[in-house]
Amino acid sequence: MDSKSNDLIKLIQSSIPNFSKGQKLIANFIINHYDKAAFMTAARLGDEVGVSESTVVRFANEIGFDGYPKLQKVLKELIKTKLTSVQRIEVSSNRINEDNILKSVLQSDMEKIKMTLDEIDPNTFNNIVESILNAKKIYILGVRSSAPLASFLGFYFNLIFDNVRLVHTTSVSEMFEQIIYASEGDVVIGISFPRYSKRTVNALKFGKSRGATVISITDSIESPLAQCSDHSLIARSDMASFVDSLVAPLSVINALIAAIGVRRKQHVYETFENLEKIWEEYQVYEKHDGEEFDSDVGKED
Repeated sequence: MDSKSNDLIKLIQSSIPNFSKGQKLIANFIINHYDKAAFMTAARLGDEVGVSESTVVRFANEIGFDGYPKLQKVLKELIKTKLTSVQRIEVSSNRINEDNILKSVLQSDMEKIKMTLDEIDPNTFNNIVESILNAKKIYILGVRSSAPLASFLGFYFNLIFDNVRLVHTTSVSEMFEQIIYASEGDVVIGISFPRYSKRTVNALKFGKSRGATVISITDSIESPLAQCSDHSLIARSDMASFVDSLVAPLSVINALIAAIGVRRKQHVYETFENLEKIWEEYQVYEKHDGEEFDSDVGKED
């Protein structure tokens, strides 16, 4: 049923004639307010429409789900690509403790990292590391809210590899122009979270058609990016507010950089050794007041 999220509303609508009076109340609420229902407990949904919690549970069973949480999961999948920014504000306002927004958001982010850790596949992660290490050329794609994640990955990959291209683009045509030479032996990494970028999805499809190995960093195996990828790193992204939480995806990207850094340890060491000399010569970083004094500590007179 998870793979048929978009058919859920149609299923409920077609089943209405067979529902009891209470079930019809639930059905109509879900049809009209699925964005809210996805984040309601069975008890709260029952209170909202005036039926018992057990009626809500039976409703989920009636339409083919093994319990209300399974129905709720599909509703959450459904809304990922459906909610507008305005609807997100309305939904998130019911989920955040406005008396302590800082605590609410940070706790939500911690939960997403824990869920990501529990669900991520180590074998897939290792296969992705191998693919990247063996790539002739690495293309990194990420636009809109995912652009900072792509830039972060690109920044560190450029310190490890000499074959990385971070695709900067403001249009579909520019994106294709920058990956036109992708071919077998190359790796194309696409990053996107709800609401998914069509540009990124189409670029990954293009890369795959050229024979490149396609890797996606996204939130679900049901994601349109995952559907056209050879490998997918799944990191939880949920609405703590009207923006998506990208803390777990960044943490996964950190792990990816660290794993590859360990495999290319000597190269990374030599690169940073040279960079330190350059940074010192061109005064890239601010010096602390006591830095020169500290450098003499331990030396004999």
